[in-house]
Amino acid sequence: MKTVILGSGKGTNAKAIMEAQSSELLGNTKLVAIFSDKKEAAILETAKRHKIHNQYLDPGPLNTKFDEKSELTWIKTIREYKPDLIVLAGFMRILTSTFLEAFPGIILNLHPSLLPSFKGLHAIDQAFAHGVKISGCTVHWVNDQLDGGKIIAQAPVRIMQGDSIELVRQKIQGVEHMLLPAVVRDLSIGSIPFPVS
Repeated sequence: MKTVILGSGKGTNAKAIMEAQSSELLGNTKLVAIFSDKKEAAILETAKRHKIHNQYLDPGPLNTKFDEKSELTWIKTIREYKPDLIVLAGFMRILTSTFLEAFPGIILNLHPSLLPSFKGLHAIDQAFAHGVKISGCTVHWVNDQLDGGKIIAQAPVRIMQGDSIELVRQKIQGVEHMLLPAVVRDLSIGSIPFPVS
């Protein structure tokens, strides 16, 4: 299962997937490329260390999505790798229907809350501010609704009375690093089905 990862930042979740592949814990997955919309993103350095093709692609002038020209460049470049799966790991852009139609039913995202609660940005802060006692993370298929695609898997995290927001962040990140590689592995061996497109 040829897999491409898109990320914008530190890439700790992408790193968890790369390390799982190095430890032969990713089933039939082969990471073929990692792309970032940020030139200095740590995700590119991590990919370099793991000897996986990595590349910065210009996202265009808009902050939260691609403009039309850059979107076509992204689609064309990713298509060259013929991915069976595209993983959004901390990718901070909203994908348009044009992008989704180019890769139907193969894009998944990791979100740091138990969806459908706390969609969008700052999900951990939202959950903490609401005083929820259980939060966590969700891996879901990407559709044209913000964090609204079909849920694939979730992992809960208990928030204790004395927990700081930073500790909650660390707890959620810890379960993300286990959940995301496990979902990728299970997709590659057929334990989790791809949506019918």
